Amino acid sequence: MVELKNKYKIGVRRFNINWIGVYSLYKKETLRFLNVFGQTIVGPIITAILFLLVISLAIGENRQDVLGVSFVEFLAPGLIAMQVIQQSFSHSSSSLLMGKVMGNIVDLIGAPLSALEVTFAIVLASVTRGIIIASISIAVFSFMIEIKINNYLVFSTYLFLTSFIMGSAGFIAGLWADKFDNMATVTNFIIVPLSFLSGTFYSVERLPDILKSLSFYNPFFHMIDGFRYSFIIDMDGSLNFGIIYLSLISILIWFISYYLYKAGYKIKS
Repeated sequence: MVELKNKYKIGVRRFNINWIGVYSLYKKETLRFLNVFGQTIVGPIITAILFLLVISLAIGENRQDVLGVSFVEFLAPGLIAMQVIQQSFSHSSSSLLMGKVMGNIVDLIGAPLSALEVTFAIVLASVTRGIIIASISIAVFSFMIEIKINNYLVFSTYLFLTSFIMGSAGFIAGLWADKFDNMATVTNFIIVPLSFLSGTFYSVERLPDILKSLSFYNPFFHMIDGFRYSFIIDMDGSLNFGIIYLSLISILIWFISYYLYKAGYKIKS
């Protein structure tokens, strides 16, 4: 008995990062959305395809060039980015909210994982969902229109930053929400409108000067604009400013999610 007490100290971590625990939680979160693949992956892709088809038919022969490409080529990357934004947010927010509603969030709280490990595992699962949606969408769209990634570095950078920011934002929303009505309010009145009104369907050059200026400080605009640049090699904003701006926001939003979880905001009595 004395030997055991000397060998093991309960409550003292003997490692800096619990890599096995992080991977296990990440795997669990990834399998959670893959098990309902039709709802979490296929559904958003079909929505993007329907938008593309309906708008293409509505425009008909009166297609205009936007940023040097046809409107459909301009539109497709924006639709993909919009789904990445919405679905990355949806994953982490639904994970936390369902855990609170069903009462099994105590398993997460009681796991030998720090706040840093929990936030990173769940947010990276959101990133994975965003990457899968973007990859499959591009493959499907390529059969319908001419779409090609021309800058893989920019594509990867903006895809990761977008998914990471929205995954972190979803984590915060999941902690804050007490019921599904709260989450629906955030999604329907903040996430969806901002993703629609941030250059998905139009170039901000067509906006009045004051709205154009405000758009350059809208992170959703930079997510969509930078993602589109990797396809058409043209954009409304600044590539370097967008990367720096989104990088700073990603650190800030993640830190807030980390701090709130560590403080036990709405999950610990």
